[in-house]
Amino acid sequence: MAAGLGAFSRASRRLLAGAGAGAGAVRAAHGPAPPRAKKRWLRAYLEQQRLEAPPQRRSEKPGWDYHAEIQAFSHRLQENFSLDLLKTAFVNSCYIESEEAKRRELGVAKETVALNLRDNRQLSEQGQSFSRSYLARCFGGAHPALPAQGIGALVDFLTGQELVSYVAQNLSVQDLTLCAQFPVPPDVLHRTFFAVVGALLDSSGPEKTGIFVRDFLIPHLIGKDLFEIWEVVNPMGLLVEELTKRNISSPEPRITRQLGVTTVLPLYFVGLYCDKKIIAEGPGETLLAAEEEAARVALRKLYGYTENRRPWDYSKPKQGWTAEKAISSN
Repeated sequence: MAAGLGAFSRASRRLLAGAGAGAGAVRAAHGPAPPRAKKRWLRAYLEQQRLEAPPQRRSEKPGWDYHAEIQAFSHRLQENFSLDLLKTAFVNSCYIESEEAKRRELGVAKETVALNLRDNRQLSEQGQSFSRSYLARCFGGAHPALPAQGIGALVDFLTGQELVSYVAQNLSVQDLTLCAQFPVPPDVLHRTFFAVVGALLDSSGPEKTGIFVRDFLIPHLIGKDLFEIWEVVNPMGLLVEELTKRNISSPEPRITRQLGVTTVLPLYFVGLYCDKKIIAEGPGETLLAAEEEAARVALRKLYGYTENRRPWDYSKPKQGWTAEKAISSN
């Protein structure tokens, strides 16, 4: 019996060895096995999952240090902030109200419900007032022929909620903003950005703050037309008013060119003449539209806000003077 089992085990080993040798021969004949295919869809799938996940506060992720983040924000902007003022600039009143409400729900004593925090309302008002005054004086110095309505339209555009909240978001202001809601609403970002400007004004003075406002807001005028920002209902009437102030006769519109008049897409060119000299020419699908466009072209020339105007002057004495004037008016 034992001899039979021994013979059976020896025969099994020979068969297994033969099978292994056969498999080795097959692999040698067909070459090495191909590498395992990578799951190329996995990275795209994980990125899609990350984008579809609900937004999460930066402070809820591991490794968060608020004091270090405040210092990093100051160094990233290369500005000298007072850290206490900068921390105050990120505190909104809605955050204080929500935290106090949570304490009351937990049954905390009335004496300890109130938070020892000051919101950024005063800093925001101070920063917004300085920014508007500074921008108005910048545009007044760069374009002295531009009327107050045009300067006001430019200032409103640069200090509006849409643009300022976009700038604040790209500066990662929303990661440090203490707010009851998340993502941070645009109006809170708008207020927080100007609170940061106010903190910089109290920390580094008007000249540094003016450069900060200039660098982050004025470049958004690149590629913008004056009348995209300043909506003028009656450009021809405004042109007549401006020419009257300069003792120039009223413009006379004339058709200079026209194309495809009998088609569904006509094109007219209207020129404006003063004292038998053309001052502007504009195209339009109708005669009225071409006349209004020619009036806008003439107004751009009068105001010195043409596309081929000189670049912005960043000379230091002028900027320092503008900042001092802005803080004095503020």
